[in-house]
Amino acid sequence: MTEISAKKGVGVWKFTGSKAALKNVGAGWYYDWAAQNNDIPGPTGVEFVPMIWGKQNVTSATLKEAKSEGDVLLGFNEPDMGGQANMSVEDALAAWPQLEGTGMRLVSPAVAYGGDTAGGWLDRFMTGAKSKGLRVDAIALHWYGSDFSAASVNQFLGYVDAVHKRYGKPIWITEFGLMNFSGSPKYPTDAQKVTFIKGATAGLEKRSYVERYAWFGLPAVGDSVDFGLYKDGDSPTEAGKAYRAAG
Repeated sequence: MTEISAKKGVGVWKFTGSKAALKNVGAGWYYDWAAQNNDIPGPTGVEFVPMIWGKQNVTSATLKEAKSEGDVLLGFNEPDMGGQANMSVEDALAAWPQLEGTGMRLVSPAVAYGGDTAGGWLDRFMTGAKSKGLRVDAIALHWYGSDFSAASVNQFLGYVDAVHKRYGKPIWITEFGLMNFSGSPKYPTDAQKVTFIKGATAGLEKRSYVERYAWFGLPAVGDSVDFGLYKDGDSPTEAGKAYRAAG
C-alpha cells in the first residue's frame, strides 16, 4: 500500500525509472539539487522544488529558471562543507537578497551538521539575516547517523527538535539517513534501515512544524545500492518498502 504524504519527499538523481519510482513511493514532492528538473521530470501531482546549489548558481538566468519551476526555493547545499557549496556565512548573506528577489518562499541553506550549535554556520547565518532584515521562511537540515541501533530514531528527532527550538521556524529535512562516513560498517542492515525509517517518518509526520522531509535518496543503483530506495521504477529495496508505507 502506497501512502501519499504531502511532507514525504526524496532527493533524486538520474536513473532509469525515476518517474515511476516517484509515483510508486508516494512522494508528495522531490528535488534534484538543481534549479530545474529537465533530466528528472516527475509524475503529475508530485511537486518539484528547485534549489540554488551554491555561489556559482546565483545568476539571473538560474534564478529565473527556478522561479518558473515552483513557489518555494531551497538555499545553498552544505555551505559548511569544503566538498559541497563551500560558502562563508558572509558570502551567503551577500547573495541572499537575489534569492529574495524571486518572491519565492525561501528555505535556508542546508548545513551538513551543527544546525543547533550556538555560533555554528547556520546560527551565524540566521543571526546575520535577522540583523540585515533578510527573509528566511523555513530551515533546511541534513542529518546522517552513524549509530545504527534503534536509538538512532530519537537521536535524529532530538536534533530536529533542537533546531526548531533554536529558531522557531518550520523545518525541512532535505537529506537524512544512516551512514557511517568514517568507520565500519559504513551502512546499516536492511532491518536497521526499516526500523529507523518507520520510527523517523512517524515522528516527522507527527511534528506539525516539520513541513517536508526527504530521504537520501531515491535511486538504489551503483554506489547508492546500500542506502537508496528503488532499483528501478517498481523495484523497491526493503528501505524503499518502508518509506513507501510512511505517511
